[in-house]
Amino acid sequence: MIAALIKAMRPHQWVKNLLVFASLVFAHKLGDAEAIQRSVMAFCVFCLLSSSVYLLNDVVDAEADRAHPRKRLRPIAAGTLSVPVAMLAAAVFSTSALVWAWILSQGQGEQATPFILLPALYLGLQIAYSLFLKRILIVDCVCVALGFLLRVDAGSRVLTDVDSSSWLLLCTFFFSLFVAFCKRRNEVVKVSDGTGVTRETMKRYTEKFLDPVISSLAAISILSYALYTQAEQTVREHDSKNLIITVPLVVYGVFRYQYLVQDRGEGGDPSRLLFRDRALILSGLAYAVTVWLAMTVNPLF
Repeated sequence: MIAALIKAMRPHQWVKNLLVFASLVFAHKLGDAEAIQRSVMAFCVFCLLSSSVYLLNDVVDAEADRAHPRKRLRPIAAGTLSVPVAMLAAAVFSTSALVWAWILSQGQGEQATPFILLPALYLGLQIAYSLFLKRILIVDCVCVALGFLLRVDAGSRVLTDVDSSSWLLLCTFFFSLFVAFCKRRNEVVKVSDGTGVTRETMKRYTEKFLDPVISSLAAISILSYALYTQAEQTVREHDSKNLIITVPLVVYGVFRYQYLVQDRGEGGDPSRLLFRDRALILSGLAYAVTVWLAMTVNPLF
């Protein structure tokens, strides 16, 4: 039962919660032990919350999952994890996470937005998504993107003297929306070629609608990131405009992901795709090195 519970918590999806470290990196806090500690705790808070939501979602979708060729193997759908145990675990995880978030808020300082508000909003949004919002066309993808935005914003709020960058939040939102619609396209293709089944909402998505939306969001994501690198707040924090050199790598990464989705039929599991495609891995490593150079070598050019 323990193994089934751990599997249902989907620890491989915790990689999404690494977004809480974005502000730690871009605010030059990697040498601040207290900031690192608070960010790690914020990461743990979102891991507990996301796992509790996955358990709730699998309980709600258990019947539909049993008809899906891949999702039928999930512990609750497969019967290896009982519904009462799953719901009890979800309640314990979410309650523990909110208590932890409240404790973190006590040492936050005088920021206008208490840290606990962000995890609470995230939990409320995800519960609403699991129960009914995921059945509403387009709204389902917006909810997914908002979940990522809340992670990034929480990462800045947990730091005592860092303000969220509006452009960084917009970039996060648009890229997350891009990935969400890419995932919808993957499911549409699998349904159309007879290799998958899906819930009713997904049947209303079509490739004709999704392809231009995905292309538009790819362009908007790149543009919003480029504007972030040159925004007044960003330049002031880094004391340079060096981050602009990372834009070509972001362009490559976004278009590589779009290629994998539209030409290779990938994108069903973004967390696995990002760490399975060699080109994406290498571009990600190159991006990390370039960001480090941009923030440590001044002037870079």
